[in-house]
Amino acid sequence: MTALDIFFNLDVMRRALPILLMGLTNTLLLGATAIILGSALGTAVALIRLYAPRPLALLAILYTDLMRALPVLVVLILIYYALPFAGIVLSSFAAASVALSMVFAAYAAEVIRAGIQSVPKGQFEAAASLGLGFWMTMRKVIFPQAMRIVHPAPCLQLRVDHQGTRPSPRSSPCRTC
Repeated sequence: MTALDIFFNLDVMRRALPILLMGLTNTLLLGATAIILGSALGTAVALIRLYAPRPLALLAILYTDLMRALPVLVVLILIYYALPFAGIVLSSFAAASVALSMVFAAYAAEVIRAGIQSVPKGQFEAAASLGLGFWMTMRKVIFPQAMRIVHPAPCLQLRVDHQGTRPSPRSSPCRTC
């Protein structure tokens, strides 16, 4: 038996391919779910931190600092194994989605908050002089400028999250971010 037969055994590859494709599908679904839910939650946390009453803003700061300080694996273990003691049982996919979304939301909240704060105050004043309400100002004036400023950071965070959730700590195949 040659080294080529050992490392490239076609019979083993044929049997493993469906399992690998199922794993790829689950990974892509989990990643998309975490990104979508984490971005939405991160935006909400950033807005709460900036514009909510002080007690809610302090809770947002606590959430952001805590989720950024905890390793992702610890959050995964807490949600999957500790929540059943509280009577909340989640499937493995749901638990992973919740955990990754919560961690992603903490990082996204800081990035979005920084982007909103980097928009000049004159933009807020200009929107107010046009008679725009808070939500219309945020949607039409502030968010487009903030997202343009912070665009590179979410791409980098996706790469960090990708590296943090896979089994091997080698370099990421994502070279575009």
